[in-house]
Amino acid sequence: MKTVLLTGASSGIGFATAELLAKQGYKVYAGARRVEKMAPLKAYGVTPIKIDVTQEDSIQQAVDEIIKTDGSIDVLINNAGCGSYGPIELVPISEAEHEMQVNVFGIARMCQTVLPYMRKQKSGRIINICSVAGRVPTYFGGWYHASKYAVEALSDTLRMDLYDYGVDVSIIEPGGIAGDWGKVTADRLESLGKTTAYEEFTDKVAESYRNIYADKSKMVASVNCAAKTIAKAVGAKRPKTRYLFGPSTSLQVIMKALLPTRLFDKGMRYMFRNYFSK
Repeated sequence: MKTVLLTGASSGIGFATAELLAKQGYKVYAGARRVEKMAPLKAYGVTPIKIDVTQEDSIQQAVDEIIKTDGSIDVLINNAGCGSYGPIELVPISEAEHEMQVNVFGIARMCQTVLPYMRKQKSGRIINICSVAGRVPTYFGGWYHASKYAVEALSDTLRMDLYDYGVDVSIIEPGGIAGDWGKVTADRLESLGKTTAYEEFTDKVAESYRNIYADKSKMVASVNCAAKTIAKAVGAKRPKTRYLFGPSTSLQVIMKALLPTRLFDKGMRYMFRNYFSK
């Protein structure tokens, strides 16, 4: 039975993945700040554990507890994350710093704490939950995209660093995932852009996100689809370096790679002003 440590498990992708992996026979430790929200996972044999990825002491305490109980951590899934949208001119630097602390440095802290045990056992698997946003930028997502681009680079370098130690590194790159994220992002955009030079376009982009993430929308994937993709990376004999999935994600990546930059920018602006916001 392999031991899995998963962060950001109190809701969404993390919660669904913890449940699925436990059903598949893994020993799962589900980490998050709000341990009480993970209580239902106990029914599947999951062990909730308190982890704040911005606090080194919290991470160390959780890892020490797992090692004391099980002796090893075979799979680390870095899923904890947050998303802040808004014009770069208007987003407070403190908000941007928090996003980097969770999305980038949180992964680094988790890896630095877990890797000594993986190297010692000469085996392990690290799966970093990123996004197509780490390869394709969109309007008003500056700091979120910056954090996800950083996760891409960090993961690629980590994979090379660990080649000689039997530790694989994979990146999960979903497109939009059904849930409350779209509404929260839309509300934040409207609030931040109000009475500013950006108001007209932030309202349009906010409307776009509400439509993209609407109930039963065909433009987003389900959390169960994400969980199945992560489980595939966990169980693969030779895991892929990247798992890209979700409606139109492959097309987005191809367009970003092939189109001239200004033409790509123009296309994105047209879609958010005229297509998604209908």
